[in-house]
Amino acid sequence: MRRRSEPHTFEQRLDAQRLRLENELTGLPDGEERNSVLARLDQLQTAAEMYGFLMLREEAAVLR
Repeated sequence: MRRRSEPHTFEQRLDAQRLRLENELTGLPDGEERNSVLARLDQLQTAAEMYGFLMLREEAAVLR
């Protein structure tokens, strides 16, 4: 039977994706593909900020 890996948190997956895209970005020349990767990095940053904001609200709701 195949062994399952440990589940990763949303934050870990975002960070792994960010590192992968930053690594990919280093080898790309200026152009459409590079702009696309930069847009994805911006989306990941926004997702991380939104997640952080929502977790703070959830923690505040639990403390009430």
